[in-house]
Amino acid sequence: MTELHKNLIDGEWVGGEGAENINPSNTAEVVGVYARATAQQTLDAIAAARAAFPAWSRSGILQRWEILSKTAHEIFARKAELGDLLSREEGKTLAEGIGEVTRAGQIFEFFAGEALRLSGESVPSVRPGIGVEMTREAIGVVGIITPWNFPIAIPAWKVAPALCYGNTVVIKPADLVPGSTWAIVDILQRAGLPKGVLNLVMGKGSVVGQAMLDSRDLAGMTFTGSVGTGRRVAESSVRHMRKFQLEMGGKNPTIVLDDADLKVAVETVAQSAFFSTGQRCTATSRVIVTEGIHDAFVDALCERTKNLRVGNAVAKETEIGPVVDAGQLKQDLDYIDIGQKEGARLRVGGQRLNRETEGFFLQPALFTEVSNQMRIAREEIFGPVAAVIRVKDYEEALSVANDTEFGLSAGIVTTSLKYATHFKRNAEAGMVMVNVPTAGVDFHVPFGGRKGSSYGPKEQGRYAAEFFTQVKTAYTAAG
Repeated sequence: MTELHKNLIDGEWVGGEGAENINPSNTAEVVGVYARATAQQTLDAIAAARAAFPAWSRSGILQRWEILSKTAHEIFARKAELGDLLSREEGKTLAEGIGEVTRAGQIFEFFAGEALRLSGESVPSVRPGIGVEMTREAIGVVGIITPWNFPIAIPAWKVAPALCYGNTVVIKPADLVPGSTWAIVDILQRAGLPKGVLNLVMGKGSVVGQAMLDSRDLAGMTFTGSVGTGRRVAESSVRHMRKFQLEMGGKNPTIVLDDADLKVAVETVAQSAFFSTGQRCTATSRVIVTEGIHDAFVDALCERTKNLRVGNAVAKETEIGPVVDAGQLKQDLDYIDIGQKEGARLRVGGQRLNRETEGFFLQPALFTEVSNQMRIAREEIFGPVAAVIRVKDYEEALSVANDTEFGLSAGIVTTSLKYATHFKRNAEAGMVMVNVPTAGVDFHVPFGGRKGSSYGPKEQGRYAAEFFTQVKTAYTAAG
C-alpha cells in the first residue's frame, strides 16, 4: 500500500482522505498519495499558527538563521532526489527540476543570511532630547497559496521570507503538485521549527483555499495563480482588512529588431516560449518582429521549434516535457484551434504526440500572421504556444508590446544601445530583459509585474520585507 503523506497541523502529521499525485509523463505512475485537508483542519492550522506567533515573532535571529540554513543545506544535498520528484509530478525536464530545487536551496540560504541582517533606522527627532527608531516587525499569520508550475521554488520564495521576518505560516500548495511542497515542509519541520510555526494544508481550493479566504485570523495572504482566483483573494482580503500580495497572469512580449543577432534571437525566443513546456508566467507568448529580419527569423525559429525533443520529463534526451494534466492540454489545443479559426497561420507544431508511455505530450506550436487583437495574442494560454506579430519598426514594436492588460516581463533582442536603453525605460512591465529570455530570473532581486499581472509589494530579495513586515516608529525621551 502506498504511504499517505499527511498534512502538518500544530506540529503533528494529520491524516485524511488521500488523493493520488499522477505523473504527467506516465499517467500509469502514482508519484504519491497526499492527504486532503478539510475546512476544519484548515481552521485548526490557522489557529495553531496564531498561537505560535507571539513566541516565534520574538525568537532570536540565530535560531531563525540556523533553521533556514539547515533547510538550505538539506535541499542542496538532496537536489537530485527532489528534482526527480518535481519532474515526475509536474512534468519539467530533469535538468529543469534539479535547477528549480537548487534555486529553492539558494532562496533559503539567502533568507538565512537576511535573518542576521534585520535592521532598522535611528534618527534624531525635530524635538531636542528625543530619539526616533524605525523598525520592522512581523505582520502575523501569513496564508500562502502556490501554483503548480513551480512546485518548490515558489513555496520557497514565500515561506523563507515569511519565517525569516518572524511570521507564522499556513501554506496550501496546488492540488496537482503537493509532493515538492510536502518535502520542504518536512525538511523545515525536522530542522527545528517550533510547533505551529509552519502548517501544511493540502487539498482542493474550493475547500482549503476558501477556508483560508474566509478566515479573519490571517494577517496577510500571498498568492500566485490565475487572475480569477487572484481577484477573489483581493476581495476577501479587503473585506477582512488584511495585507495581500498577488502574482497572476502574463502575456509577455519579446521584440526582435532588424539589427539583432539571429542566433541569439532564435535561442532567446525558443527558451522563453517553449522550455518548461511554456508553463511559466514569464514565458514569451508574443514575438514582435520588425520587417527586415522577420522572414529569416521565422524560418530559423520554425526549424528550432520543429527539432525540439518532446518526451518523458526524466529522460536524458528530453528538451520539452509534457503539459501538466489533461485539462491544461485541452486548453492548449483549444487555443491552437482558436488561433487557426481567427486566421493565424500555424507554421509548425500544435499536435498531441504519442510516446512510449501515456502522457500529456504536445509539440510546441508557432503561429505567424498574427495580429495583436487576436485572442491568442491577448489571452494567457499557459502552454508551449507562441505567436509572431510582424511590425514596421521599433516604435510600432514598443506600442504593440505595451498593448496588453498584463505587465510581468518584456524582452528585446537588439545590438543597439539606443533601443535597448529606450526599451528598458519605456516597456510597461515589472521586469525587462535585453538579449536574454523573458523567463529566467535571479533569486536575490525583486520579482513582480505591473497592471493585471501583479498587485502589492514585489517578491524575492530584500524587497520581500515590504510584504512580510510592518514598520513601527518609536519615540524615546532621554531623560
